[in-house]
Amino acid sequence: MRRDLLCCCLLLLPCAAGAEEPQRTVYRNAVLIDGTGAPARPGTSVVVEGERIVAVLPDAKAKAQVKTKGTQVVDLHGQYVIPGLIDTHVHLATPPDAAEAKKALRRQLYSGVTAVRSMADDVRSVAELSREALVGEIPSPDIHYAALMAGPGFFKDPRTIAVTRGRTPGQTPWMQAIDDSTDLVLAVAMARGTSADGIKLYADMPGPLLAKITAEAPRQGIPVWAHGAVFPAMPADDVAAGVDVISHSCPLAYEASAHKPASYHERTPVDEAPFKDGAMPASITDLFASMAARGIILDATNLVYVRHVEEYAREKKGTPPRCSAELTLRLTAQAFKQGVAISSGTDGDNPDDAPFPSLYDELDLLAGPVGMPPMEVLRAATATAARALGQEKTMGTIEPGKLANLVVLAQDPLADIDHVRSVTETVKRGVRYPRSAFTAGDTDSKANGSGTHTPD
Repeated sequence: MRRDLLCCCLLLLPCAAGAEEPQRTVYRNAVLIDGTGAPARPGTSVVVEGERIVAVLPDAKAKAQVKTKGTQVVDLHGQYVIPGLIDTHVHLATPPDAAEAKKALRRQLYSGVTAVRSMADDVRSVAELSREALVGEIPSPDIHYAALMAGPGFFKDPRTIAVTRGRTPGQTPWMQAIDDSTDLVLAVAMARGTSADGIKLYADMPGPLLAKITAEAPRQGIPVWAHGAVFPAMPADDVAAGVDVISHSCPLAYEASAHKPASYHERTPVDEAPFKDGAMPASITDLFASMAARGIILDATNLVYVRHVEEYAREKKGTPPRCSAELTLRLTAQAFKQGVAISSGTDGDNPDDAPFPSLYDELDLLAGPVGMPPMEVLRAATATAARALGQEKTMGTIEPGKLANLVVLAQDPLADIDHVRSVTETVKRGVRYPRSAFTAGDTDSKANGSGTHTPD
C-alpha cells in the first residue's frame, strides 16, 4: 500500500487516491514593500506554494521558478505588493449576528485585510466564524480573539448580557468575573480552553490583581491585552505589570488627570488641564518611555474616539467622550515619537455602503494628524499588528516560510498612504480574491455596525 493511502487509512480519514502537490504561483516583477521597514524593492517576485511563501527573489532569478509543471504566473509589472493588512481591534459578535459579521469580514478581505483581532465578543459565535475563515468556507480574514476578565462590578453592563446569553454574565470561560478569591490558575486555563489567542483585561480591577493575572497568563503561554485604564488600575499599572498590548490612546490621559475614576461605569472625562497649550506631562512621557523599553504595543484606535467626539457634538446624547479628539491624536503622536510600537486597531466599522472598512480611515489618521511616515503606517498595519496578535512568526511580513498573505496595489502607498485603496487583489493563505469580484453592499445581509461606535 502506498504511504499516502496508508496514512489516511490509519487515521480513519477520507483521502484522495494520490496526494496532490500544492499549487505553485509566482507573482512576478512587482515593487515589493515587505513590511520589515526595508526600502521598496522593484522587480521582485514572490513564489507561493499552497498557503506559504517559499521564495522572495529578484525577478531575473524567478524565470527558473516558472518552468515547474503546473506553475501559475501572475504578472504584476507596474504594481505594488505589501503584506496582508491587519485590524487589531474589531468586535464581531456584540451581540452575535453571523450574517452581519460575515458581510463585514467579506468587505475586509476584498479590501486587503487578511487578519483581525476580535476584542471580547460572544466566543461561541466568533470561534465558529474563525473556523469557517480558517478553512476557507467563508471569504474572511483570519480571526484571532480574546477571552475577557474584569471585576465583578463590570458585569452589570448590558453588553456582557448580550455576549453570554443563556449563561450567567461573569461565569463563563470567555467572560470571567475576577476578584481576590479567584483561582487564577484555573481562570487562565478556562480562558485558554476557549481557544482564545489572548486574555483581555477590561474594567473594575485593581492594580495588584491585574499584576497577578499578567504573571500567571504567560506561564500558561497566553498573552495579556489590557484596556488603557482598567479602573481603578491606571495605565502605569498596565505597564508595570508587563501586559503585551494596551488598547486606546485616550484613557492613557487619566495617568495625568487630577481625577481618576474608581470604576469603569464612572464616565468622568479626563481633566485636560495638564495638556493645555500643547503641554505633555512628565507622567505621560514617563509612561511612554516605559512602554517603549518593555516593547508594549499601543493599539491606538484613534478613529473611534474621533468619531465619538463628532457624534456627541452633533447629537448631544449618549455618554460624553472621555477625552477630546485632539488629545487622543496628540497622545498617539507622542507615543510614536518616543518609540512606542503603534498597531492599527479601529474598534468600529464603516456603514453598509462604504467601499472600504474603517481600517483605511485609521491609517489616514496615523499618516495625517499623528504624523507617522507611510512606511511606519504600513508597519503598524502589518508587522506590528501581527505582533499584537501574537502571530509575528506566521504573518505581517513577506518572507519565506510565512503565510502567503499579500495585497496587490495599483499605486505606491509610500507616496500616499491613501493608495492602499488602490487594491486590485488580495491573496490570503495563497488563495486569490480579486477586488473586481466585490461590490459594497452586494449581499442580502446588513453590514456589521452603523459606522459609529462608543469606545469601550
